[in-house]
Amino acid sequence: MSDEQNKPSNEDEIEAELVNDEDQTMTADELEQAMNEDDNIARIAQLEAALEVANGTIESQKDSVLRARADMENAKRRAEQEIDKARKFALERFAGELLPVIDNLERAVQVADAENEAIKPIIEGVDLTHKSFINAVQKYGMEIVDPEGEAFNPELHQAMSMQESADVAPNTVMAVMQKGYTLNGRLLRPAMVMVSRAASDGVDTQV
Repeated sequence: MSDEQNKPSNEDEIEAELVNDEDQTMTADELEQAMNEDDNIARIAQLEAALEVANGTIESQKDSVLRARADMENAKRRAEQEIDKARKFALERFAGELLPVIDNLERAVQVADAENEAIKPIIEGVDLTHKSFINAVQKYGMEIVDPEGEAFNPELHQAMSMQESADVAPNTVMAVMQKGYTLNGRLLRPAMVMVSRAASDGVDTQV
């Protein structure tokens, strides 16, 4: 066979090789593209995981801030309550020491002979002093407990005796032996009182 006869065959082989090379080049590009896509997917997954961790950290810090703020508000409220309590009852012990003085001034007015002209100015002076004393302590939250005619209240009254009575309802304060006092709602001293009880019908129930 001549060289001219072999030439077309060689050209066909060269063309076939070029086609094969082109196919191999496309396959390599596709492979590289696929690898890049895998890298992107992995990178996205890493970013999503990091974002989730960051969100969890933010939520945890937010809860910590809210708890810290709540603790601060509670501490502030307790401090204000303690300050208010200290302010209200700072005079409690001092006020308790004043009660005998008030009692003595009141007792002096009660037992004095108001008809005696010689001591009448003194009685009026003592009475004025007593009233001024009461007005002064009332400005600081002290109040008198004088429950005559009221129902007996064990939180404010101390029963010294009981007496039968048909004129008033049972468990009523018939007389006040010593007035009580409160300071800003807190009891300083209970009122000492006599309390009524139901009158006996006088029927002998013994057999």
